Amino acid sequence: MKKVVFAALVALAVSIPSTAVAQGVFDLPIGDPSRSGSTLRPALDVIVATADGAELTPAQIAERLEGVRLLLIGESHTSMDFHRVQDRVVRALQDSGRRVLIGLEMFPVTEQASLDRWNDGTWSEDEFVTNSEWYRHWGYNWLYYRDIFQTARSGNSPMFAVNAPRANVSAVRRKGFEGLTDEERTGIPPHVDTDDEDHFTLFRSYFDDEEDDDSTHTAGMTDEQWQGMFAAQCTWDGAMAWNAVQNLEADNDPNSIMVVMVGSGHVAYGLGIARQAQGYFNGKVATLIPVPMEEEDGEPIEAVRGSYADFVWGVPGETAPLYPSLGTSLTEKDGGLSVLFSDPESLAGKSGITSGDRITAFDGWEVADKLTFNRLVADLRWGDTVRLTVARGDENLEIAIPLRRE
Repeated sequence: MKKVVFAALVALAVSIPSTAVAQGVFDLPIGDPSRSGSTLRPALDVIVATADGAELTPAQIAERLEGVRLLLIGESHTSMDFHRVQDRVVRALQDSGRRVLIGLEMFPVTEQASLDRWNDGTWSEDEFVTNSEWYRHWGYNWLYYRDIFQTARSGNSPMFAVNAPRANVSAVRRKGFEGLTDEERTGIPPHVDTDDEDHFTLFRSYFDDEEDDDSTHTAGMTDEQWQGMFAAQCTWDGAMAWNAVQNLEADNDPNSIMVVMVGSGHVAYGLGIARQAQGYFNGKVATLIPVPMEEEDGEPIEAVRGSYADFVWGVPGETAPLYPSLGTSLTEKDGGLSVLFSDPESLAGKSGITSGDRITAFDGWEVADKLTFNRLVADLRWGDTVRLTVARGDENLEIAIPLRRE
């Protein structure tokens, strides 16, 4: 999974992995100096306030968040336990009487109209998933997020698109801020801070394992390439900070709280969204990140740095996502769908799908765009077998991919 995410980052300026992928990312001596020298051991189903070590129940979290105006909750996009934490926190805040606004990473600001139709009840669930083109903007299974959307609607918590259009962030990586057109500045704040040593340390740490393998895309990258991608990452953080704060302040309710749901890499150590907001937001900011009890290889997470987040919530380790993912990074090219990268350890990679393949059909259905492909993947379940028709050079191949967990 890491390799797929990184390959997409190289090609499209996609953000860093949504959760820490190795023990080292949880335990870096960076961030808030008052907590960066201490560590804690996470406990399953326990919320720990890292400032004082207090152990909290879900019912108590709203009390601790009194006075907080901007709350950033990290997620691993394919972990249902992370999303249950997000839903639980929103419900606790609603029950406490707070007006809760929800900022979403998966939609760029240009797509707010779709969320408005969800907020006012105009669209049903099926209409929203279809009409908003969920599977074009995001790609992760809607069912991971369904309960959160239902909690928002039932609790009168409006949802807001806070991201910048993907193409605009990619433009920053390619040509810097000075070269952006007016259109490419859509969703991007007036200023983005790209000069923070701790943040760059964190950014590089997500891919340290990649650099140890000469076959990966990280090997041999120049400092200029790293800095270009880091600028794109900071732009993503800055855009979500700026747009979340703009919507919070427009709400004009001193009791409101903006809860931003976003990949953990944008939240960790307060170096992403929280740092970018410091220049123009005077309200209190807090961070909460679920922490799996085990790494991907089953090794226990022994220590989490106190500066990792204001609150950490222990959740079970996850050996496989709840819903199948093929493990490819795709791009729409020349009217078709091409494979940018296929993780050799993924379901697709093990079945023979490789970079450069052109996918033309999915179980006999013609596919020419990511929206169609991702929607079809979302209907799959473990135990199924999907058959892809692939053009590779002058050959047309039929490749069967059994969906089985190891």
